[in-house]
Amino acid sequence: MKKRVYIQGFPVDILSYAQALEYAKNAIYNGENMQVITINPEMVELAKKNKDFADILKHAELVVPDGVGIKIALKLKGINQERIGGIDYSRSLIELCARENLRLALLGAKEEVITSLCEKLKTEFSNLNIVFSHNGYFDNENEILEEIKKSRPQVLLCALGAPKQEIINYRLKEMLQGCTMVGVGGSFDVFSGHVQRAPIIWQKLGLEWLYRTIKQPERFKRIFPTLPIFLFESIMDSIKK
Repeated sequence: MKKRVYIQGFPVDILSYAQALEYAKNAIYNGENMQVITINPEMVELAKKNKDFADILKHAELVVPDGVGIKIALKLKGINQERIGGIDYSRSLIELCARENLRLALLGAKEEVITSLCEKLKTEFSNLNIVFSHNGYFDNENEILEEIKKSRPQVLLCALGAPKQEIINYRLKEMLQGCTMVGVGGSFDVFSGHVQRAPIIWQKLGLEWLYRTIKQPERFKRIFPTLPIFLFESIMDSIKK
C-alpha cells in the first residue's frame, strides 16, 4: 500500500519502484485509468502559479518522486524515499507492454525523434504493439485525442513537457479505459538516441538534471532559480511542521 504525503501542499506517494509498477499493471488489468505524474521541483513551483495544473497534480492517481529536490524535501520530513525516475519508469512500462502484449501509444517530441524511436523500439522488441504514435507539434488537439481514443491504448507515454503533457493526460482520463498515462518529458529524445543520457554515476548521485543542464545550457533558466527557491521553501515547510 502506498502512503501519500504532501510537500508544500502537493501530493507525493511513498512507495517502492516495484510497487509503482505494480499499481500501473493492476490498473490496466482492472480496466481503470491511472494518471502517473513524476513530480519534480519545477512542477511544484509551476503549480503554485497555475491553479488548473495544481488541480491535476492533486487528482492524479499516482504521484511518484522524480526530481532529487523532491527526495531532499521528503528527507526534511524524515522520509527516506527512493527516487523513481520518470525515464526509468516509462522504460519499464515499455518493457511491460512488450512482455505482456499490451497496446502502447506514444505522443510527443519532434517528428524525426518519434520516427526513430518507433523504429528502435520495434527492433529491440519485435512483438511490441505500438497502436499510436505522433509527434508533439500539432494544432488539432481534439482530433489527436480522438485518434488516441480509437487506438485503445493500455499505456500512453506523453512527451510534451509539463504542464501540457499532464493536461493532455488528464483530458484522456475521461476518454480512455484501462490506460496508464505518464508524462515523460524529454525521455523520447534519450530512448531514440538523439540525446545521450547521463553516465550511471551521475544518475546514482541524483545529478542527472545537472548533467543535462551542462549539455543543454538553455535548461539553466528553467532550473534556476526554481530549484533553490523550492529547497528554501521545503526547509521552511518542514520547520512549520
